[in-house]
Amino acid sequence: MRSWSAPDVPSLPQLAESLRLYDTPNAATLPTTSDDGLASLYVCGITPYDATHLGHANTYVQFDLLVRYWRAAGLQVNYVQNVTDIDDPLLERAEATGVDWRELAEEQTELFRQDMDALDVIPPTSYIGAVEMIPEVVEDVERLADLGIAYQVETDDAAGADYYFDIAAAESRSDWRLGSVGGYDRPTMEELFPERGGDPQRSGKRDPLDPLLWRARRAGEPYWDGAGLGEGRPGWHIECSVIARRRLPAPFTVQGGGSDLRFPHHEFSAAHATAADQVPLAQRYMHTGMVGLQGEKMSKSQGNLVLISRLRERGEDPQAMRTLLLSNHWRSDWSYTDADLSRAAERLTAWKQALAAAPQAQHDDAAAVDADAPEELQRALMAALADNLDAPAALDQLDQWAAGNLAATTSTKRVAEVVQALLGLDLTS
Repeated sequence: MRSWSAPDVPSLPQLAESLRLYDTPNAATLPTTSDDGLASLYVCGITPYDATHLGHANTYVQFDLLVRYWRAAGLQVNYVQNVTDIDDPLLERAEATGVDWRELAEEQTELFRQDMDALDVIPPTSYIGAVEMIPEVVEDVERLADLGIAYQVETDDAAGADYYFDIAAAESRSDWRLGSVGGYDRPTMEELFPERGGDPQRSGKRDPLDPLLWRARRAGEPYWDGAGLGEGRPGWHIECSVIARRRLPAPFTVQGGGSDLRFPHHEFSAAHATAADQVPLAQRYMHTGMVGLQGEKMSKSQGNLVLISRLRERGEDPQAMRTLLLSNHWRSDWSYTDADLSRAAERLTAWKQALAAAPQAQHDDAAAVDADAPEELQRALMAALADNLDAPAALDQLDQWAAGNLAATTSTKRVAEVVQALLGLDLTS
């Protein structure tokens, strides 16, 4: 699947910092290491309808910050993101609006690309739709069935059987345990499961929390060849598990997404991988906070979405939007207001004015600057980001620079490059 164009990311002198990130399973901020100069990241992508709302943008801008940090630290980054271009919510929206589900998926995915481009988000190395990975999903579900970790549930409305993941069998055959990724207790999971696409009341399941792996063909629904599984389509969690393991090493460095993916999505994506391959899916699990609107939770079901495209249509600067997003820590829940966006725009303007008003000596040709010597601002920003990717602290350091409280730099060009490379903010436009 095509992604979007890559923004300009200036090269910086390499500056190694010991990165520490909050890991959901351990409920602690821990050192995060990479092997052989490589860092790998999987971030769950959109289900393409109602794209791109501010919660989406928050997640992808925050992980863009991680990619930028890794690159500045001299690491080669392999970043994979999916598009869930077949799933119940997409089909339900298509039916409700009278649009073919494929047209809706492509239209919304293209809008997402445009929004990511406007926000200067670095595209993933691999951008993959679930539909294009269905043959590999079939392989994995068949393998789980052969291992005794997937089982059939007969259906009344389909010719074939549905396949479900057996939690108890997986726990007996691997190191994964229910709750070991999301960190929730059983009662909380039982409450969240039906709210987030689960079917605990389905007759024939061995455990109410067992997730769907393969849905048999139903009348009026799209379907694919499932080989020994029969015609049908994949469940949600197995899609991401298969894409991640086909395109990244296991365990890869970071699995990312919104906090609403802790359970069941990331819990079972990891379970599928561990049960099939006997290795953990990821080293660290990062979950971004939820974005509300004027004190209310922002959600598709409530219809109170702030869309990036609509903000752009009314003339708001995407760089101000990015500034607003980075003003909030990636783990924080927060609520959007137009006033906050205006304050972010004012802050961005102040940084641009400080750069334009810098002493003339700082406008010297960049050739006079030691290309291997990190600027004081680069050190300050990377130190802030190394501490659990603390974007608000990094922006505070940018405020300090604008106020003249950091050591003088030798080139305003270098300052602009540092800010653009690490924060994705253009102070020269």
